[in-house]
Amino acid sequence: MQKTISRPVRFEGVGLHSGRPAVLRLLPAPAGHGLWFKRTDLAPAAALVPALWDAVEQVELCTRIVNAAGTTVSTIEHVMAAIAGCGIQNLMIEIDGPEVPILDGSAAPFVDEILSVGLRSQSAPIRALKIIDTVEVRNGPAHARLDPADGLEIDFSIDFSDAAIGRQEKRLSLANGTFVHELCDSRTFCRASDVEAMHARGLALGGTFDNAVVVDGARVLSPGGLRHRDEAVRHKMLDALGDLALAGAPILGRYTGIRAGHALTNALLRTLFARRDAFTIVEADETMLARLPGAGLRPEDAPALVA
Repeated sequence: MQKTISRPVRFEGVGLHSGRPAVLRLLPAPAGHGLWFKRTDLAPAAALVPALWDAVEQVELCTRIVNAAGTTVSTIEHVMAAIAGCGIQNLMIEIDGPEVPILDGSAAPFVDEILSVGLRSQSAPIRALKIIDTVEVRNGPAHARLDPADGLEIDFSIDFSDAAIGRQEKRLSLANGTFVHELCDSRTFCRASDVEAMHARGLALGGTFDNAVVVDGARVLSPGGLRHRDEAVRHKMLDALGDLALAGAPILGRYTGIRAGHALTNALLRTLFARRDAFTIVEADETMLARLPGAGLRPEDAPALVA
């Protein structure tokens, strides 16, 4: 059955790239509603932006969606990952500005509040997108692919020259609350040498040691160090789930990312939907539902947030 949240939840913080304060609210929505962002600072005619793959506008270092009126919402990937990882299909996501607050740089604060208020089952079936043929895209050494699988799996590898990151690989099935237990608290990361360059381009203006992991060679500059030895690749998997959530339905398939980012994952979805022979839409039975992210989650599964 489809799900929404039991009651509204509210988040307040600054945007990672804009540095602007923002308030975001997740509101319950009826079955079949889907996932929509609503800009409360704009006139109603221009306010609604669909959380869908074909609304993505290519920008640096984040995922931004745009509607026909030109209204945008940026840095949606972490809240989208939390929504998908908790198995939610229907929400209205209100925000009073153009960028989602970064909070601690992970999806954990979103997951914590979602599980704390609880989920409500709705009398409508879940329709899943089942991959039946391989689809892939490449951009130089970066590569993203979807293959057939019984549930959602993510296989990711990264390779950075900084010894604090280096080469990392991880593969997970996203069933049984894996996103909540293994990925949701992993934070966005960057190299200290890139910060000044990002600021010069108007990016990461709201970034601090409290909402990103900053590394310099072998050193982790952020207080408290890493939450996981391989936190960087875990965060890339978190981002991938958030970007895949823009498919408009849960995916039954294996995502492989090699040095992939937001743009490449969106290019993969665009290629997938251009290949009608590569997927089918199925009504999820009990076996399929058990393999989807969010199945069986309880309030006590909420992450222990790191101060």
